[in-house]
Amino acid sequence: MLSEVRTLWYNQIRVDRKAGVGLRFVRDLEQGKETVRLDKVNQVLQLFGYQVGAVRTN
Repeated sequence: MLSEVRTLWYNQIRVDRKAGVGLRFVRDLEQGKETVRLDKVNQVLQLFGYQVGAVRTN
């Protein structure tokens, strides 16, 4: 996702405003924080046409 953010010339402030999340959340997400709210992750990912979801494994 980070490479797509850079490709689209978004910065953290634009991402947080467009996604409706806080700047702190965007920074935590970029830094790989392990405990984040999935609804907020999906808000950010929607900007790029993605969504977090359950995937069946064997």
